[in-house]
Amino acid sequence: MVTTSPRLGEFEILLQGQRVPTGDTFEVRSPFDGSLVATVHRAGAAEIERAIAAADRAFAVTKQLPSWKRAAVLDWTAAAVAARRDELAETIALEAGKPIRLARVEVDRAVFVLRTGAEEAKRIGGEILPIDWLPGTEGREALVRRVPLGPIAGITPFNFPLNLVAHKAAPAIAAGNPIILRPGPRTPVSALKLGQIILDAGWPPDALAVFPCSNDDTLRLVEDERIRLLTFTGSAPVGWMLKARAGRKRVTLELGGNAAVIVHADANVDYAAERIAMGGFAYAGQSCISAQRIYVHASIYDGFAAALVARARALALGDPLDESKDVGPVIDDAAADRIGEWIEEARGAGARVLTGGTRHGTMWEPTVIEGAPASVRVNCREVFAPLVSLIRYEDVAAAIAAANDSEFGLQAAVFTYDQRVVDAAVAGIDAGGIIVNDSSAFRVDHMPYGGVKQSGFGREGLRYAIEEMTELKLVLYNRAAAT
Repeated sequence: MVTTSPRLGEFEILLQGQRVPTGDTFEVRSPFDGSLVATVHRAGAAEIERAIAAADRAFAVTKQLPSWKRAAVLDWTAAAVAARRDELAETIALEAGKPIRLARVEVDRAVFVLRTGAEEAKRIGGEILPIDWLPGTEGREALVRRVPLGPIAGITPFNFPLNLVAHKAAPAIAAGNPIILRPGPRTPVSALKLGQIILDAGWPPDALAVFPCSNDDTLRLVEDERIRLLTFTGSAPVGWMLKARAGRKRVTLELGGNAAVIVHADANVDYAAERIAMGGFAYAGQSCISAQRIYVHASIYDGFAAALVARARALALGDPLDESKDVGPVIDDAAADRIGEWIEEARGAGARVLTGGTRHGTMWEPTVIEGAPASVRVNCREVFAPLVSLIRYEDVAAAIAAANDSEFGLQAAVFTYDQRVVDAAVAGIDAGGIIVNDSSAFRVDHMPYGGVKQSGFGREGLRYAIEEMTELKLVLYNRAAAT
């Protein structure tokens, strides 16, 4: 394709409060039609060293900032993001291929994250701990405080290019930590825009850097001992590799999933179908908690399948900038190719496609399959596609066991009004979250969010992320010494 003028312009890296050209540029192209969205500069070893050294120096400043000042930076940032809602939504739609209505929702979520971060900055507390539990400890008590941890490296993926960056930046700022952000290289523009807004809000220039860089150069961030915490959102193989390279620093990982949803005999079939369609097909299924494996009781299976298929067929496929479209492209041709391979593997193993299964460029029609064995990749791996797999069951205990038979454990869901089934699902499914009577994809951004098994460890959600980004410090007072 012939390069033309980029729609959004040229973006240098953000380093020490400046837009810094590096001369090493790459193109960001629309997943929908391949048009040129932006030209972006890439950081190299020298810029990464500057960023780490600056963050290390800046920690002396940020750890002394009062909570009102940290909150004010986040409040100002939230207001500025809200004021630029349409512009930022268009940026997300262009670089990530997210339908414009969902892109606006993402901007609104980022505003919520930033505002909540401002509130949580005022609530970082501690506790008074009595020490006089043993003879000889009379007159002693302890103050347990949360203090900033130090420079943080945040690595984010393509699928929520604004909100997931906000989920790294907001708790870091709230806690008083410098942060270096490495956004997904296919969607860096949203992060660069957010970074500039944070700097405009008054955050110390040395305490923020935003840049894409090569995978090899990313390891410089991961391995450097001046970085005190690595917070990574992305694929499981990459996440575990980075953890192995991170040395002694603290690490939090939000990795993949292949969310199971149980629709029990007493469920509201139409409501369950509506919520699962949204949770499985929104943003072409490119979410770690997208509904994927749907276990449906035999007594309602046919009615549920018909209702879900009808909703899938009603979704409009097309240009993400078109207000009337519900489902856009997946992120690139390689992702679209992989989806086709996995569908064909399932078909070869006996699965039947009830609707969809057709590709249009980088777009896949919302797809519902049934009868796929548990061993095929659409069931045992993270599909990251507008595809759900239906599995019929008779015994709910067996369905719970099958839902838990996964290397992932991020979020799962159960539709039922029987508390015994809810209790059994909560006890039987190892996951970071169990959603009752809603899709596995349900998330409000202040919830604790994260997984177990191959889905990672540590939690996001503002208060919980702040706990990851702070250290406990004990101060013990011997009152008796003064008498």
